[in-house]
Amino acid sequence: MNVMYFAWVRERIGVPQEKVQTKAATVADLVAELVAREDRYAAAFADISALRVAVDQELVDFDAPLAGVREVAFFPPMTGG
Repeated sequence: MNVMYFAWVRERIGVPQEKVQTKAATVADLVAELVAREDRYAAAFADISALRVAVDQELVDFDAPLAGVREVAFFPPMTGG
């Protein structure tokens, strides 16, 4: 699946997106797999309460299933102005 990172998440990981092979059942499982990869992922996902996630361009919670998903995007909450 394609995993996309925005704002400070992208800055901490160092890439805007990547293809990921995963056996994760949920978004939280995917985060755990990514954190186990390298310290840069651990830094980006240190506080998931400060993140939002979209699956196939739809906002979801971290317990959302990943079966059949093509894209997951992680980003900080947005503020209006």
